[in-house]
Amino acid sequence: MKHLNVYLMLIGFSIFTGATFNLAKYTIGYFSPSSAAALRFGLAAVTMLIILICSEGIKKSQLKKNWVSYIILGIVGIFGFNALFFVGLKYTSPVNGALIMGLNPLLTTIFARMILKDQITKKQVIGIFFAFIGALLVITKGSIQTIETLSISGGDLIILAGNVCWALYGVLGRRFVKDGTPLSTTTYTMIIGAVSLIVFSFITSNPISFSNIPIRAWGAIAFMAFFTSVLGYLWWNRGMKEIGASKTSLFFNLVPVVTMIISYVIGTPITVFQIIGAVLVILGVLTASGVISIPKNKYSNEKHSVVK
Repeated sequence: MKHLNVYLMLIGFSIFTGATFNLAKYTIGYFSPSSAAALRFGLAAVTMLIILICSEGIKKSQLKKNWVSYIILGIVGIFGFNALFFVGLKYTSPVNGALIMGLNPLLTTIFARMILKDQITKKQVIGIFFAFIGALLVITKGSIQTIETLSISGGDLIILAGNVCWALYGVLGRRFVKDGTPLSTTTYTMIIGAVSLIVFSFITSNPISFSNIPIRAWGAIAFMAFFTSVLGYLWWNRGMKEIGASKTSLFFNLVPVVTMIISYVIGTPITVFQIIGAVLVILGVLTASGVISIPKNKYSNEKHSVVK
């Protein structure tokens, strides 16, 4: 199968990101959200820089061509996405936040069409539809009451802005970064984003007594830094470069499925609707990725051959 390695990487991204929701919930019991983000991306940026120096080296010509793009992408895709997401969650429910993030494949596909002039195929439209409906069932557990009580708040708009930032991160990277590798793009944008988050943390959070923080909380920060941020962002950018923005973004809808599975493992029951939703998400991803083919209408083909 073509691009099999990339698809496996994106599944890995979904697994790490899905685990992050549970880990982040645990860590904010000891850190403020801005402090946790600053520590996570600070560690990730240092790690990425070491990997870049040891593997590709720092290329001045690459920096000269792309320094403006790296700054914009770092502020938009790392600082903007994370800061807006955490701030938005203060003013809305986790269900609303997760559903809004479930719109990411649609937003990314629209931006890819507008900015990159990518073609939107029938498979992608069907895949996005199935994946979103599946994510809706997973997040709401199929509860009509949950869906009926959803309302739009200022926090929802803030999270939507964060979602736009994440969609633009991949699309603008493909459009404006010249001669950059996924590793170099991830490294430089993460450095910019980490610095921004550290400054934001100093401004918005109170000093932390590190002596009172258990080793497990530090372990959660380390996991999010090395796996979700380093490998996750690196694999995401690899997917954007090799299979395109629309197909890559669809893997974001696997995240609530992973979170559901992890929650089940640690004791949270799951419903039949969530299982159906998980199947629909996987079906949507497979359809948009081209693994599942859509049968053609034989009657339309016959009609076409007659006209010929």
